[in-house]
Amino acid sequence: PLIESLEVAVAEGLLDKINGSYSFGHDILQEAAYNMIQPEDRCLFHFKYGLALVPRALELKDDGMLFIAASQINRGGTSALENTDQAVSIAKLNLSAGHKAMEMSDFSSAFSFFDNGILFLPKRHWQDHYALSLSL
Repeated sequence: PLIESLEVAVAEGLLDKINGSYSFGHDILQEAAYNMIQPEDRCLFHFKYGLALVPRALELKDDGMLFIAASQINRGGTSALENTDQAVSIAKLNLSAGHKAMEMSDFSSAFSFFDNGILFLPKRHWQDHYALSLSL
């Protein structure tokens, strides 16, 4: 059903389809679609979008996609967390993204990833996740 809906949007001129990928035909259309999402739901949307990108980014070893995934998760924030294990995984993801950003001499992004990684650390992180806490 999703592909059929996307194809209708392409036929209506709302989306472009290039090499099997869909994108908005214009920035205003993307902004309008985003504004249709209730403000209180946007954080969760960003969080889930980022989580959905992580496995693909890791599979393809695509640093750019990893940066997008981590950034989307970070934009969603800690309020979208489901449990402590997820918080630790996201902190590790931010650590990895931060190291990759540093390798590219993108220190501003690296700082942001490390800082967000710290925000995702659970309570008692110094006791339960000392090495991760220290690394971030």
